[in-house]
Amino acid sequence: MVGRISNAFVAEKARELGFDLIGFAKAELLDNEIEKYNKWISAGYHSKMDYLKRGIDKRHDIRKVLPEAKSVISLAMNYYSGDNYSGDISLGKISRYAWGKDYHLVIWEKLAQLEDYLTQINPEFKSRSYVDTGPVMDKAWAVRSGIGWLGKNTNIINPDLGSWFFIANIISNLEFEYSEIVSDHCGTCTACIDACPTNAIIQPYLLDSNKCISYLTIENRAEIGDEFKGKFDNWIFGCDICQEVCPWNIRFASVTENRNFHPVRKEFTHSEIMQMDAARYNELFSESPVKRAKLKCLQRNSKFIHE
Repeated sequence: MVGRISNAFVAEKARELGFDLIGFAKAELLDNEIEKYNKWISAGYHSKMDYLKRGIDKRHDIRKVLPEAKSVISLAMNYYSGDNYSGDISLGKISRYAWGKDYHLVIWEKLAQLEDYLTQINPEFKSRSYVDTGPVMDKAWAVRSGIGWLGKNTNIINPDLGSWFFIANIISNLEFEYSEIVSDHCGTCTACIDACPTNAIIQPYLLDSNKCISYLTIENRAEIGDEFKGKFDNWIFGCDICQEVCPWNIRFASVTENRNFHPVRKEFTHSEIMQMDAARYNELFSESPVKRAKLKCLQRNSKFIHE
C-alpha cells in the first residue's frame, strides 16, 4: 500500500533527525532570481569562483536536475553553539560554522535517512538532495519555501532563529501544500553593511566576493591584497561579523542541540599555524570545514594578519 506523505509527516520526521526549519515550495522557474544571479556573475562579484558560472540552466529550472520535480523541500539546521571567542587579539579566529564537524558530513547523512524513510512510506517518492554542493540556488529555494528572507548581508534570516543555520534542499516528484513566503524584516537596519570592515556589502542585498573576508580566507588561492591590511579583525578562516551584529541573531539565536557543531577549536596562535605540517593539519581538520582552505592558505591568512 502506498502511503500519502503530508507536510506534517515530513516535518515531524525532519525534526526527529535534527532539522530545525522545514518549508515547501512549488518547483517553478526562478526567473527573477536567475536574472539577479546572472547580473552578479557578469559584474564579477563571484571573483575567481568560476564553478558558480556552471549549471545556469539547472539553477534556473530545477527540473533540469530532476525532470519529475514538483516540489522543493527546504530544510535548515541550527549550528549556533552559544560559545564565544576568548577576546585575545593575538589569536586567529575560525568562523563559527567551522568550529565542529563538517556540516556536509552531518547533513548528508540526515538527508539520506529522511529520503530513505519517505521512500519506504511511498515507493513512488523520487528525490535529489543538495547541501550547497550542486547547481541549485539554495538561498532562493529557502526563501520560496518560507524558511526566511534574504537579508541585506545576503544570508537567510528566520524571524524565530536568526541566521546561524545551514541550508539543505530536497527536490521531490511529489506535491505538497506550499509554505507562505516570509516578508523582509530588515527594515531600515544597516548594521551588517556598517560593520563590514572591507565594505564587501556594497549595497543592501549585494555582496562583492572580491572584498569579502570569508572569500579571501577560504576560496581565494592568491595572495591577499595590501588594501585589506588591518581590516581582517584576526579572521584566519571565514568571517562572522555581518551575522554577529545582526539584531535578529542578537535577539533570537538559540543554542543547537547538535553536538557536532559545538567547538573543537575556535582560535589558533600564529606560531601553531606556521609550525603546522601536513600530518598535523590532517589530524586536526580531517572532518572539519577548515580543510577547504588548505594548509598553505591557512598559513597565508595567519601571516597576513600578523605582519
